[in-house]
Amino acid sequence: MTKRSAQAGQGGAVRIACINMATVDLGVPFDKLTAALQACYDQFFVPVWGYPVTLYNTTKPKPGEWQFYYLDTADEAGALGYHDLTKDGQPISKVFVKTTLAAKELVSVTACHELFEMAIDPLANLWAENSDGKEYAYEMSDPCEEDTFLVNGIAMSNFVHPSWFEPFKHPPGTKFDHLGKLTKPFSMTKGGYVIVKQNGKVKEVFGSAAKAKRFAREDRRGHRSEFRKPHHQRA
Repeated sequence: MTKRSAQAGQGGAVRIACINMATVDLGVPFDKLTAALQACYDQFFVPVWGYPVTLYNTTKPKPGEWQFYYLDTADEAGALGYHDLTKDGQPISKVFVKTTLAAKELVSVTACHELFEMAIDPLANLWAENSDGKEYAYEMSDPCEEDTFLVNGIAMSNFVHPSWFEPFKHPPGTKFDHLGKLTKPFSMTKGGYVIVKQNGKVKEVFGSAAKAKRFAREDRRGHRSEFRKPHHQRA
């Protein structure tokens, strides 16, 4: 059984204020990055998932808007903390630029990953139950997060389709992710991972031993998937 709740675009248009507070280069001009994220979302994500959103660059969000911040690091002095919601109850995503670059990843891919996650599961609280009783977190890119494609010449994150969360046999030709690398629900690429909950315990399962080693070296503080951990406490 798949658990869903009202997401982006249900109950009114969603505007996302993009704010760059990073002191280091994003790897792509801020305006071009936001334009590429919007193009990727509109061309590839909306036809599959629905829930349109509008991204725009600003220095201060308006009341009621979702927020998308670029910050230096998760422990940057004066950072906004590690919440998945603002004090006003609006969804927020954060891309930690120095942390991303230190892991030799692209800021554009991290940003795309976070955008997809926030749009479909803004509260980071949705799970899909498999036939074996395990529940899988509604994370759009985690299962295939190391696979990318270009939009406007800028790398974007691969993402799973709704079929990935459906625990039944699908007809031949069903796509489970945008790039067609996955062949069944709840599967992963060698560079992916999933968050699984069973008997109240949450853990990460990796697509390969190499991915587990890479993941262990990364600083995932502030990543939306971290909010699913039972030890996480909101201030």
